[in-house]
Amino acid sequence: MDDHKTPLLSKDSSSSSSSSVVTSSLKWILKVVMSMIFVTWIVFLMILYPEQLGDDFLTLVASKTFLGTTGSMFLIFSGPILVIAVLASLYLIISGEDKVFTKNKISKFPRFRLWTFPVLVDGPFGVVSAAEFLGIMVFSVFFLWAIYAYTLRNLDLLERFHVLPKNRSILLLEVTGLRLGVIGLLCMVFLFLPISRGSILLRLIDIPFEHATRYHVWLGHITMAFFSLHGLCYVVGWTIQGRLLELVFSWNAIGIAVLPGVISLVAGLLMWVTSLHTVRKNYFELFFYTHQLYIVFVVFLALHVGDYLFSIVAGGIFLFILDRFLRFCQSRRIVDVISAKSLPCGTLELVLSKPPNMRYNALSFIFLQVRELSWLQWHPFSVSSSPLDGNHHVAVLIKVLGGWTAKLRDQLTNLSEAENQDQLISPESYPKITTCVEGPYGHESPYHLAYENLVLVAGGIGITPFFAILSDILHRKRDGKACLPSKVLLVWAIKNSDELSLLSAIDIPSICPFFSKKLNLEIHIYVTRQSEPRLEDGMVHKVVHPSVKPPRTNGCSMSVLVGTGDNIWSGLYLIVSTIGFIAMITLLDIFYIKKYNITTWWYKGLLFVVCMVASVLIFGGLVVVFWHRWGHKTGEVEANGNKVDLNGEETYNSSAAELKGLATEEDVQSYTTILYGTRPNFREIFESLNGKWGSADVGVIVCGPATLQTTVAKEIRSHSIWRSANHPLFHFNSHSFDL
Repeated sequence: MDDHKTPLLSKDSSSSSSSSVVTSSLKWILKVVMSMIFVTWIVFLMILYPEQLGDDFLTLVASKTFLGTTGSMFLIFSGPILVIAVLASLYLIISGEDKVFTKNKISKFPRFRLWTFPVLVDGPFGVVSAAEFLGIMVFSVFFLWAIYAYTLRNLDLLERFHVLPKNRSILLLEVTGLRLGVIGLLCMVFLFLPISRGSILLRLIDIPFEHATRYHVWLGHITMAFFSLHGLCYVVGWTIQGRLLELVFSWNAIGIAVLPGVISLVAGLLMWVTSLHTVRKNYFELFFYTHQLYIVFVVFLALHVGDYLFSIVAGGIFLFILDRFLRFCQSRRIVDVISAKSLPCGTLELVLSKPPNMRYNALSFIFLQVRELSWLQWHPFSVSSSPLDGNHHVAVLIKVLGGWTAKLRDQLTNLSEAENQDQLISPESYPKITTCVEGPYGHESPYHLAYENLVLVAGGIGITPFFAILSDILHRKRDGKACLPSKVLLVWAIKNSDELSLLSAIDIPSICPFFSKKLNLEIHIYVTRQSEPRLEDGMVHKVVHPSVKPPRTNGCSMSVLVGTGDNIWSGLYLIVSTIGFIAMITLLDIFYIKKYNITTWWYKGLLFVVCMVASVLIFGGLVVVFWHRWGHKTGEVEANGNKVDLNGEETYNSSAAELKGLATEEDVQSYTTILYGTRPNFREIFESLNGKWGSADVGVIVCGPATLQTTVAKEIRSHSIWRSANHPLFHFNSHSFDL
């Protein structure tokens, strides 16, 4: 086989070539169709609609078809995104659970990946990739074009109606406010797409939720800025007229209902102010609880504009409701905690039960709720275990940084003390840890396996997802599975040497004995706030507090109802719910709105929202019921094929247990270098790699604070390894959370 076409993660290497050709052709056709729909949609949305041509086209469609005004708006603005979502689900089903990667032929010209290569590293947007920069430029051009086009239309409108000079400024303010509101609606078309955690669209382009949230932040700022200017224009105009209070509290049956718009705007402003970085960082709970006002924001927006204009944003909101309902169903299950332990550095490790048929990739994360601490708070944590570590558990590392994590540590301490004096505590008063889980979420494909050489850069607790990556690679090397990485450099910056105990979360020699023959692994640790090692630093990585096994509740393993789970069920959930939604609004329009001549705008907007929610609950809920039963039966079948002890922990085979004792201190020290009182110099690191690795595939993954991401991005963008390598592939991923 050609060295440059080595397949990775092939699900069945003996599959016929004809089947592969058919699958590839179908995928190519779906890609082309989705691309054409998306480009056409964007062109109309951002270029044609601000012009008079857009209104003329809508009028033509409404008059020449049976859809009517609202149906035409929905078809043109929301229809394309729903069609793309349905086609994306079909694409993922055809692709299968496992992806096939190939090394592209080496080109004599350097190239980079738009989604990953950093272009901007300083500025208000943080580290920005080439694709993100292109998106920012497209939106910037759209804003300028829309403002220019609407300004010309406003001036033409004033001339056409020959407005008196004393009323000219008031009318100009009102029509300007109207145009700004429309631009805000066009921005809102995309607002809910990035925060659908298991979104089919995010999975299609392989952008994980935690990375896409920044797009929601950007769009949220822009959307609320336009909506605020929209409201301000009307407030100023009505104040000049002396009718501010009269008009603000008006609720018209025909046309725009003002009071619902005021309520929606106030809810949006509260969310906007509390989402600012300073407020979110220092008062996270205030941000979290205030952000639940999105329900008020959306519902009263529909009442404000009616079903006609609400159809513009309905597609993205419907996909969000689909995702939110699925998350709600999944997160109701109480998940058993197999074990919990505390490391000396103040980091906690929880091992959670999962069904064997739940699939996820390294670099995934979960949202965790502990009901003894709060029934409302959900916190994201990176998964530290590889999917190959076992079929029945998922492990997470939790750094104690704030109030919630401190309470969790205290709960574990109480639980440990209760175990030590079990005979003195009644079962009713025994401490508990009742957990619920959303996820795992993450990349659709394990991209870390697509590089010959990996550079993993971590800061503090950012080391957590790299444990999953290393474990994944080592398991594949040990079992002889397809795995491209042959050289891995882990650069880890920590403040104090007590954080070295985190290394106890992964036992590399026991996973893959004599791994040095299969993988060239180097770990460089920089202890920045200590000039010299402590006496106990040589053994600190082995010091672990005893683990505790919380008493079993009425819980079970994690739910398989996750957007990144089974492609067939998640696709069926989307398709059935979408068809049900379209059927409901069509029947409602025929047998109620038209039959009884319903003309009230705000009422029709409310009915539109009710149909969206009802279709998800009824049609999507039906799929969820069958999905849950299928997952339960499949999990039982797969569990019977694996040996599991009474505590729910996997029983490993004897050969693995015997190999566990082969790890020696010399093995650990051979690939680990600890430097004190210094920070990593990435320029020197990349220069040394250029000499050792040469012009080969290089993947760079960064997990840590923004300053670390910026520093590494600058070196990636400017270093000579980029200019001289024949085939440099840099992947920059900011996989970190505010815990």
